Amino acid sequence: MENEFFKNRLNITRRHFFGKAAAGIGGLALGSLLIPKIWKGDGTDVSSSPLGLAQYAPKAKRIIYLCQNGAPSQYETFDYKPLLTQMMGQDLPESIRGGQRLTGMTASQTKFPLMGSYYNFRQHGQSGAYISDLLPNIAKIADDICIVRTMNTDAINHDPALTFLQTGAQVGNRPSMGAWMSYGLGSENKNLPAFCVLLSRGRGNGQGVYSKLWTNGFLDSTHQGVVFSSSEDPILYLNDAEGIDKQDRRRMLDHLAELNQLGFDESGDPEIQAKVQQYEMAYRMQTAVPELTDLSKEPDHIIKMYGPDCLVPGTYAANALLARKLSESGVRFVQLYHQGWDSHGNLPNEMGMQAQDVDRASAALITDLKQRGLLDETLVIWGGEFGRTNYCQGNFTPDNYGRDHHPRAYSIFMAGGGTKPGTVYGETDEFGYNVAKDPVNIHDFHATVLHLMGINHEQLTYKHLGRRYRLTDVSGNVIPGLLA
Repeated sequence: MENEFFKNRLNITRRHFFGKAAAGIGGLALGSLLIPKIWKGDGTDVSSSPLGLAQYAPKAKRIIYLCQNGAPSQYETFDYKPLLTQMMGQDLPESIRGGQRLTGMTASQTKFPLMGSYYNFRQHGQSGAYISDLLPNIAKIADDICIVRTMNTDAINHDPALTFLQTGAQVGNRPSMGAWMSYGLGSENKNLPAFCVLLSRGRGNGQGVYSKLWTNGFLDSTHQGVVFSSSEDPILYLNDAEGIDKQDRRRMLDHLAELNQLGFDESGDPEIQAKVQQYEMAYRMQTAVPELTDLSKEPDHIIKMYGPDCLVPGTYAANALLARKLSESGVRFVQLYHQGWDSHGNLPNEMGMQAQDVDRASAALITDLKQRGLLDETLVIWGGEFGRTNYCQGNFTPDNYGRDHHPRAYSIFMAGGGTKPGTVYGETDEFGYNVAKDPVNIHDFHATVLHLMGINHEQLTYKHLGRRYRLTDVSGNVIPGLLA
């Protein structure tokens, strides 16, 4: 009688009930496999717990960010402005500058002579995108990249601008992009970090890079970027000490974990558990890293594609090839910093040397990913922290000049990962000084990158000191024109 009551009341059968229950149990099992700690129940705020999964179907699974530290000039790369050549040496009209702020390096100048590019531009690919002769290899892949000409930032000096680009804030102690990706999506390879950092130095005037650019900020320290060295040991102190074998190392880590657990039980400090996780990651990396960083085993046609410098540790070419290997192995976010683009003087020569370092390898990376079927799921970003002025800094000479910092409009490019290939997004005015159409600020850029990774930028948050933080702070919009 009672069974009949529930059957009529709920309009379900026993078969229906058990079928639905089985589906629910299967979902729980799947969740525990995808996110091992999902049922841990440690009492932490859910807003501060790693998501571990994209919030909707992602276009990209991984990111390789080729950061050109020091800010390459858009006028010598991707923003063709013939008017600057026609008006060479004439003063920038005040109506164009509009009283916008200057750095201390040009604020005392009484004249701002316009300077056209030392390098010629040509149209490339079916898109007809204008690209400088300075970058002939990147020009060959014009139909694989999306050039953004209207990036703009709030900062006018390197440190705050680079910090803003990498963390979404001009101040320190905010999680970097890679840390947010690690926190939001986790790692695809348990033997490698989710966030790796590669450093190279060009031959131009350099700006320094520093750990706050790849910091975890207030996130768990397991999300901090792991820096690879250009020495014989890519990860310093990873190898066992002399006289210690794998068994000894394993026993030591087990005992250390027990001691740390006692400390955690007493204090409840989550960083204690984070340290244990880092020790375990280092132990697993001892097997994975040596093989991964051995570039000499790459086939000849790959070495030829990237150039002979790819066999020289610490070069941009070597790091570009290593970035592909790391990404291919499941590293979520690979950040490559190449220093040397800060051309306040002697720009034609300095940019020429920088281009020799990066042009071939940058194009090779995208071509390599494409031929391996990985470009569709790997987002590649190339660009600096701001742009350069359309006027000359210091003494005016047509063949030897410099350009100051310019935050109002500059160029980057993106490839793969759901971006629209063979396109040019946004327009600057005829002087290249201001955005004329379709601006993209740093928060918009971050929102779009997160969207491509399957994350709603407004929902990826972390509660810290009483408020919820996010990479895009309190603004940012996804740019549909950049999406395929």
